[in-house]
Amino acid sequence: MKCVYKDVSSLDQKCYKNYLLSEDLLMEHAAMGLKNALPPNAKTVLIVSGPGNNGADGIALARMIQAEYERVILMLPFGAKSQMAQLQFKRAQSVGVEVTEKPVETDVVIDALFGSGLSKPLNETAISLIDALNSFESYKIACDIPTGIDLNGNIRDNTFVADITVTMGARKNALYSDIAKDYVGEIVCADLGVSHLLYEDKTNTFLLEIEDLKLPLRQSKNCHKGNFGHLNVIAGKKAGAGIIAAEAAYAFGAGLVTVVENEPYTVPYELMSSTTLTDHATAICIGMGLGNQFDNRYLAKFLINHELPILIDADLFYHDILKEVLQSKKNLVLTPHPKEFSSLLKITGFGDVTVGEIQADRFGWAERFSARYPELVLVLKGANTLIAHQQKIYIQPFGSNVLSKGGSGDVLGGLIASLLAQGYTLLDAAVSGSIAHALSAANFAKNNYALRPFDLIEGVKKL
Repeated sequence: MKCVYKDVSSLDQKCYKNYLLSEDLLMEHAAMGLKNALPPNAKTVLIVSGPGNNGADGIALARMIQAEYERVILMLPFGAKSQMAQLQFKRAQSVGVEVTEKPVETDVVIDALFGSGLSKPLNETAISLIDALNSFESYKIACDIPTGIDLNGNIRDNTFVADITVTMGARKNALYSDIAKDYVGEIVCADLGVSHLLYEDKTNTFLLEIEDLKLPLRQSKNCHKGNFGHLNVIAGKKAGAGIIAAEAAYAFGAGLVTVVENEPYTVPYELMSSTTLTDHATAICIGMGLGNQFDNRYLAKFLINHELPILIDADLFYHDILKEVLQSKKNLVLTPHPKEFSSLLKITGFGDVTVGEIQADRFGWAERFSARYPELVLVLKGANTLIAHQQKIYIQPFGSNVLSKGGSGDVLGGLIASLLAQGYTLLDAAVSGSIAHALSAANFAKNNYALRPFDLIEGVKKL
């Protein structure tokens, strides 16, 4: 996994103080990072630079590549105002970089307007300029953060739509908000004169990688089904949701899976059915399709009167028993989407927090919830799913629009619960289950509107 930061100004300062690197030197490496992102077949480049140091990175690039392309054009819609921007502009002029007052369509367009320095709404000039740049059929590169995304990852006005974002020094939270996902494109990180191992510092936020997936592969040959756990999935009013979760859990390695319902009914042949918890259950999965017909006394059998790890999902986030469960239990994984998280926050005393407020500060709300309940694991679903534990945030960035179908969340719950049943820690189960779920969707070979839950389950088998 990789480190992620809300702000990197302190990391830049460490370079100046500890490593004796000048601002000028860091800027040259930033420009080189942009240069490395240029496509090999490009012949013409437009660089749109802002008045500050983000713009200065772009100006430095213009000078750096001036002799290597048929045409390099620099646009400074707001002038060069910072000391470094003025110095870089003089250098660019000295090598004959072409300057324009209007955007010109080229093979490549580079947005170096504001980056992480955006602190106020864009003016009409900037909005009109971004509209023009977005209309070009050019390959688009954003310097640090696409213009229009603020430090919290929110969209202020119009926003530059990048094919690739070259973020400077270290990855920023803002690049991984849900709304930013449509604007940042591929994200790469440019070193600024020292290895990221020296540049980076302590953080509580991390970006998950494919390598963080720990599949439940079986090593011992002398084993039986009891070695791989027994998951109980509590079904409810919409039994199909529970069966989907149970099928996902079975496909992801659980040795036994029982569907528990207050009245017996037929389940797929490989699953078992019961009206009570089984004697040798090793984990519980509850919430999907549960409905609201069960009272606290009934639910307490599955949520409170035992010490098994529990995955909680869906309808249960609207039930007031949750407050008691969270006060008395620590071995919980919660998997809400933003609307369910809004209800969970209200039930647990955080107040009336709207979905819009959650989405505008996903990192903040995940951190605050984890601070109150540090032992449990929160999996806040979204375009970039956030996993919170012990006040640390893990970003799972592999999600896609393929997953925007009913039943996808039931599969996720089943995958994570299967790993809990097999003995994974709460965090490892959430991380590996979430990554497996997303990668299965990413490997879906049909049209992105066509996914069925059982396609996801089949995909997990092939990871």
